[in-house]
Amino acid sequence: MMTKISKTAILLAAGSLLALGACSRSAPDELPPPPVGSNDYDTGPTGPVPGSRADFIAQAGTDTIYFDTNMHDVDADDRAVLDAQAAWLIANPSVRVTIEGHCDERGTREYNLALGERRANAAANYLAQRGVASSRMTVISYGKERPVALGSDQASWAQNRRAVTVVPM
Repeated sequence: MMTKISKTAILLAAGSLLALGACSRSAPDELPPPPVGSNDYDTGPTGPVPGSRADFIAQAGTDTIYFDTNMHDVDADDRAVLDAQAAWLIANPSVRVTIEGHCDERGTREYNLALGERRANAAANYLAQRGVASSRMTVISYGKERPVALGSDQASWAQNRRAVTVVPM
């Protein structure tokens, strides 16, 4: 009986020492570089790295256009944003993008997936008309599955009715 208690006590003591030893480690003197594609990686000492997502946002102003309820038409404000995006994409011909279509929470899943696809295609078609090769663009619809604004009000819905041009990290 004494042997069993002694073994348990030794195991508990050893576990405690290991736990305390792990807590006493100091931070490394130098941190490893950030992962490729992180925001820190996109920005160098003189600004965004050319061809990066940060450069795209800096040059184009935004990656998002917005739509009215149940609409997928590209209006004048959207055209200005997409013109700036097209200019950047033409200047960076090796970059491929994904254009995401999004909707607000109202409507069925199927309806919103179809509407999101029409929105993404409207943005992609406009970019193609401005000289961006269609082979460089992928279109995907998330419907109402990825809202940026949570809430059931006009302001939230307006933010979620969008198409986003995503430059890979």
